[in-house]
Amino acid sequence: MINRRRPPLGILPVAVAVVQLIGTHFAARRFDESLPWGAVLLLLAGPALLLLRRRAPGPMVAGIGVVTVGYVVAGFPWGPFPVSFAIGLVLAVLAGARWWAWGSAAAAGIVFLLLALQQGESTPVLFVLVWLIVVLLAGELGRSAKARRDEFRRAANERARHQRDEERLVLARDIHDVVAHSLSMINVQASVALHLAKKDGDTSGMLAALENIKTGSKDALSEVRDVLAVLRQDAPRVPSQRLEQLDELIARVRGANLTISFTPPVLPPPEWIDERVENILYRVVQESLTNIVRHAKASRVTVAVELDDVHAAVAVTDNGIGMGTGDEGNGIGGMRERLGAQGGKLTITTGGAGGAGRVGTRIDAWLPAPGKPHD
Repeated sequence: MINRRRPPLGILPVAVAVVQLIGTHFAARRFDESLPWGAVLLLLAGPALLLLRRRAPGPMVAGIGVVTVGYVVAGFPWGPFPVSFAIGLVLAVLAGARWWAWGSAAAAGIVFLLLALQQGESTPVLFVLVWLIVVLLAGELGRSAKARRDEFRRAANERARHQRDEERLVLARDIHDVVAHSLSMINVQASVALHLAKKDGDTSGMLAALENIKTGSKDALSEVRDVLAVLRQDAPRVPSQRLEQLDELIARVRGANLTISFTPPVLPPPEWIDERVENILYRVVQESLTNIVRHAKASRVTVAVELDDVHAAVAVTDNGIGMGTGDEGNGIGGMRERLGAQGGKLTITTGGAGGAGRVGTRIDAWLPAPGKPHD
């Protein structure tokens, strides 16, 4: 947040003092009058009280009102002597000391009215009363404008904070997806290579597994660099995973102990599916496969992605041991958050997909097109 420095406290009182002294001096000379020392002291006292405008705006305006009334009661020459009182009224209203300002103005107006009745002069008093009302209304308008600016600034800060929170949440989900998926794939391929080396020295299988490890780690490093670039603010946050990359994802996950049947989406996708939606669908497939590799102990997986003009759907089915009764992890929670942010939903069904001794799990992700009714 930008720290705006306030101007020095003494600039305004000095400027007001100069205006009051010089203006009143020339006004007095026009009527062949002079300013006694008492008048000079009062003309300086009002501006001096403006030094309290930040610490005590209420007592400040009351004090300036007393000084202004005292100047009039003393019968000193007329001139711009009420400038400090007008500024004090506006500053008090802006600072929230509204009752002090209105009370000081009312008290001064009553004194001026009594003096006018005593001297039989009503025109100057009416002018002063109107002047006080105009000054107070100007202060109220300024206060309202200040309140609107403060509310706008507060709302803008809240929006910025919310956007930063959303960006951090997206980055956290992406980091989890990239790291968890890549490490799981590397672990699977390393296990395959080790198994082949111990079993019969199948160099071709080992080379394929090592090649998958190399490719998967390279892709993971590239994605991690993209995320770190966002954290360093070197690059905008743009989803990078697209639907055409699903074939590569499936190829990295396939291994000697896991058969994957993949029904790819028809490309190019419908117009409503933008980069963000493609990234969500990709991450759902990625996280589903990661969980299967890490936990399901499955041998067969079916992945299907369907796109049309009203919705997008992902179905991932395995023949593993099913989900336990424990809490959902960060990966599943991240999928729900991604889909929910776009009006979609995630359904997990255990049972009916496995073979003998296996219950299987089915993950269904559904995402509606903008403006289409939700299921």
